[in-house]
Amino acid sequence: MNTATEANFDGLVGPTHNYSGLSFGNVASLNNSARPSNPKAAAKQGLTKMKALADMGFVQGVLAPHERPHIPSLRKLGFSGTDAQVLQQVAKQAPKLLAAVSSASCMWTANAATVSPSGDTQDGRVHFSPANLVNKFHRSIEHETTGAILQATFRDDKHFAHHSALPSVDHFGDEGAANHTRFCHGYGEKGIEFFVYGMEAFNMNAPRPEKFPARHTLEASQAVARRHGLTPDQVVYAQQNPAVIDAGVFHNDVIAVGNRNAHFYHQEAFLDTAKMKQDLLTAWGDRASEFHLIEVPTASVSVQDCIQSYLFNSQLLSRGDNDMVLVVPGECENNSAVWAYLNSLVAGKSPINEVKVFDLKQSMSNGGGPACLRLRVALTDAEQKAINPSTLMNDVLFERLNTWVDAHYRDELHEADLADPQLLIESRNALDELTQIMDLGSVYEFQR
Repeated sequence: MNTATEANFDGLVGPTHNYSGLSFGNVASLNNSARPSNPKAAAKQGLTKMKALADMGFVQGVLAPHERPHIPSLRKLGFSGTDAQVLQQVAKQAPKLLAAVSSASCMWTANAATVSPSGDTQDGRVHFSPANLVNKFHRSIEHETTGAILQATFRDDKHFAHHSALPSVDHFGDEGAANHTRFCHGYGEKGIEFFVYGMEAFNMNAPRPEKFPARHTLEASQAVARRHGLTPDQVVYAQQNPAVIDAGVFHNDVIAVGNRNAHFYHQEAFLDTAKMKQDLLTAWGDRASEFHLIEVPTASVSVQDCIQSYLFNSQLLSRGDNDMVLVVPGECENNSAVWAYLNSLVAGKSPINEVKVFDLKQSMSNGGGPACLRLRVALTDAEQKAINPSTLMNDVLFERLNTWVDAHYRDELHEADLADPQLLIESRNALDELTQIMDLGSVYEFQR
């Protein structure tokens, strides 16, 4: 058996981070629409979390932001002329479209891809499938650049297999790792891949939400499992509760999180909780007594408290066997019901022994907490050595990226600023320099 470590790759917040209320179904995104943002603070808050986890001994990587505003998407939609003229036209004719192609939503790398470690796959490689994110236009334009950045980060085809995104249609709506969790005894062992979906696309009679969209389909999860070479005995599917989607729980990672032998979830998270538990325990096998099902009752923490605090949009990290730390946003500490529950959890007999609180207010105000900001990748020692080393967080990279942010990012951004051609120039200059810092090559279209 190969030993392996779970690495977390966080998205670096881009220079056009703004609040435009683009994500229907994401309550925080809608509630903070049109407020001024602070891209510099957002980037630094994310970097602080990355560095803190690296200092705690976790393997921490960085995924670069995308080019925004994305002029190639506007040209595909009929806008023409110089880049400045394109911005002027779209700002006048379709300002919400300009906001969409300027979104820094790629910072939430839990939606970047689904990852299957080599311990699970038939060919013994780590498999990556970029999410098509077809439900939201501003995110549906991400997967090509996401794929290029992933390939520039994990670029050894002996160890890593990269797939294209699934077809960009609602039937195969794929939101990536935000609806995917892996359970295992050890990260290098064969694990259980747990896929959560919002609806069955080809079964109109099956339950689905009525108010907000079910962004992820069963059919997408099944397709990813097939292409990654997973065997049926190691895959479990469960449907998210349509009622909590309608309450604002747009991804499973807003109401559940898992790691190794622990599944931490809300009582109302799944359509059929009993079946979910039985399927996971059956897949876990003879050592079922070692699997921890930590169910948070509604009587202790309401669904609205979950949404307001992002209790479950946390990182559940292993420091050793039955020793886990839960990384939560500051909003959890400010919610009395959630904070009381977390204190009782740590004092109890679960593997979760500590809670770490981080200030991620800029990201939280746009609807993304600690779990949204990271993509988990379990890696053997050989695979870890094959990663582009310039993407791994350490003292040198932390200092270089903070200096880079100070040089290129604004500390206040309004939606109207997105039409400023100078912002596009600033963003491209920043990203061009970043590709050199992180040794990514020409991953952006403006560089080619």
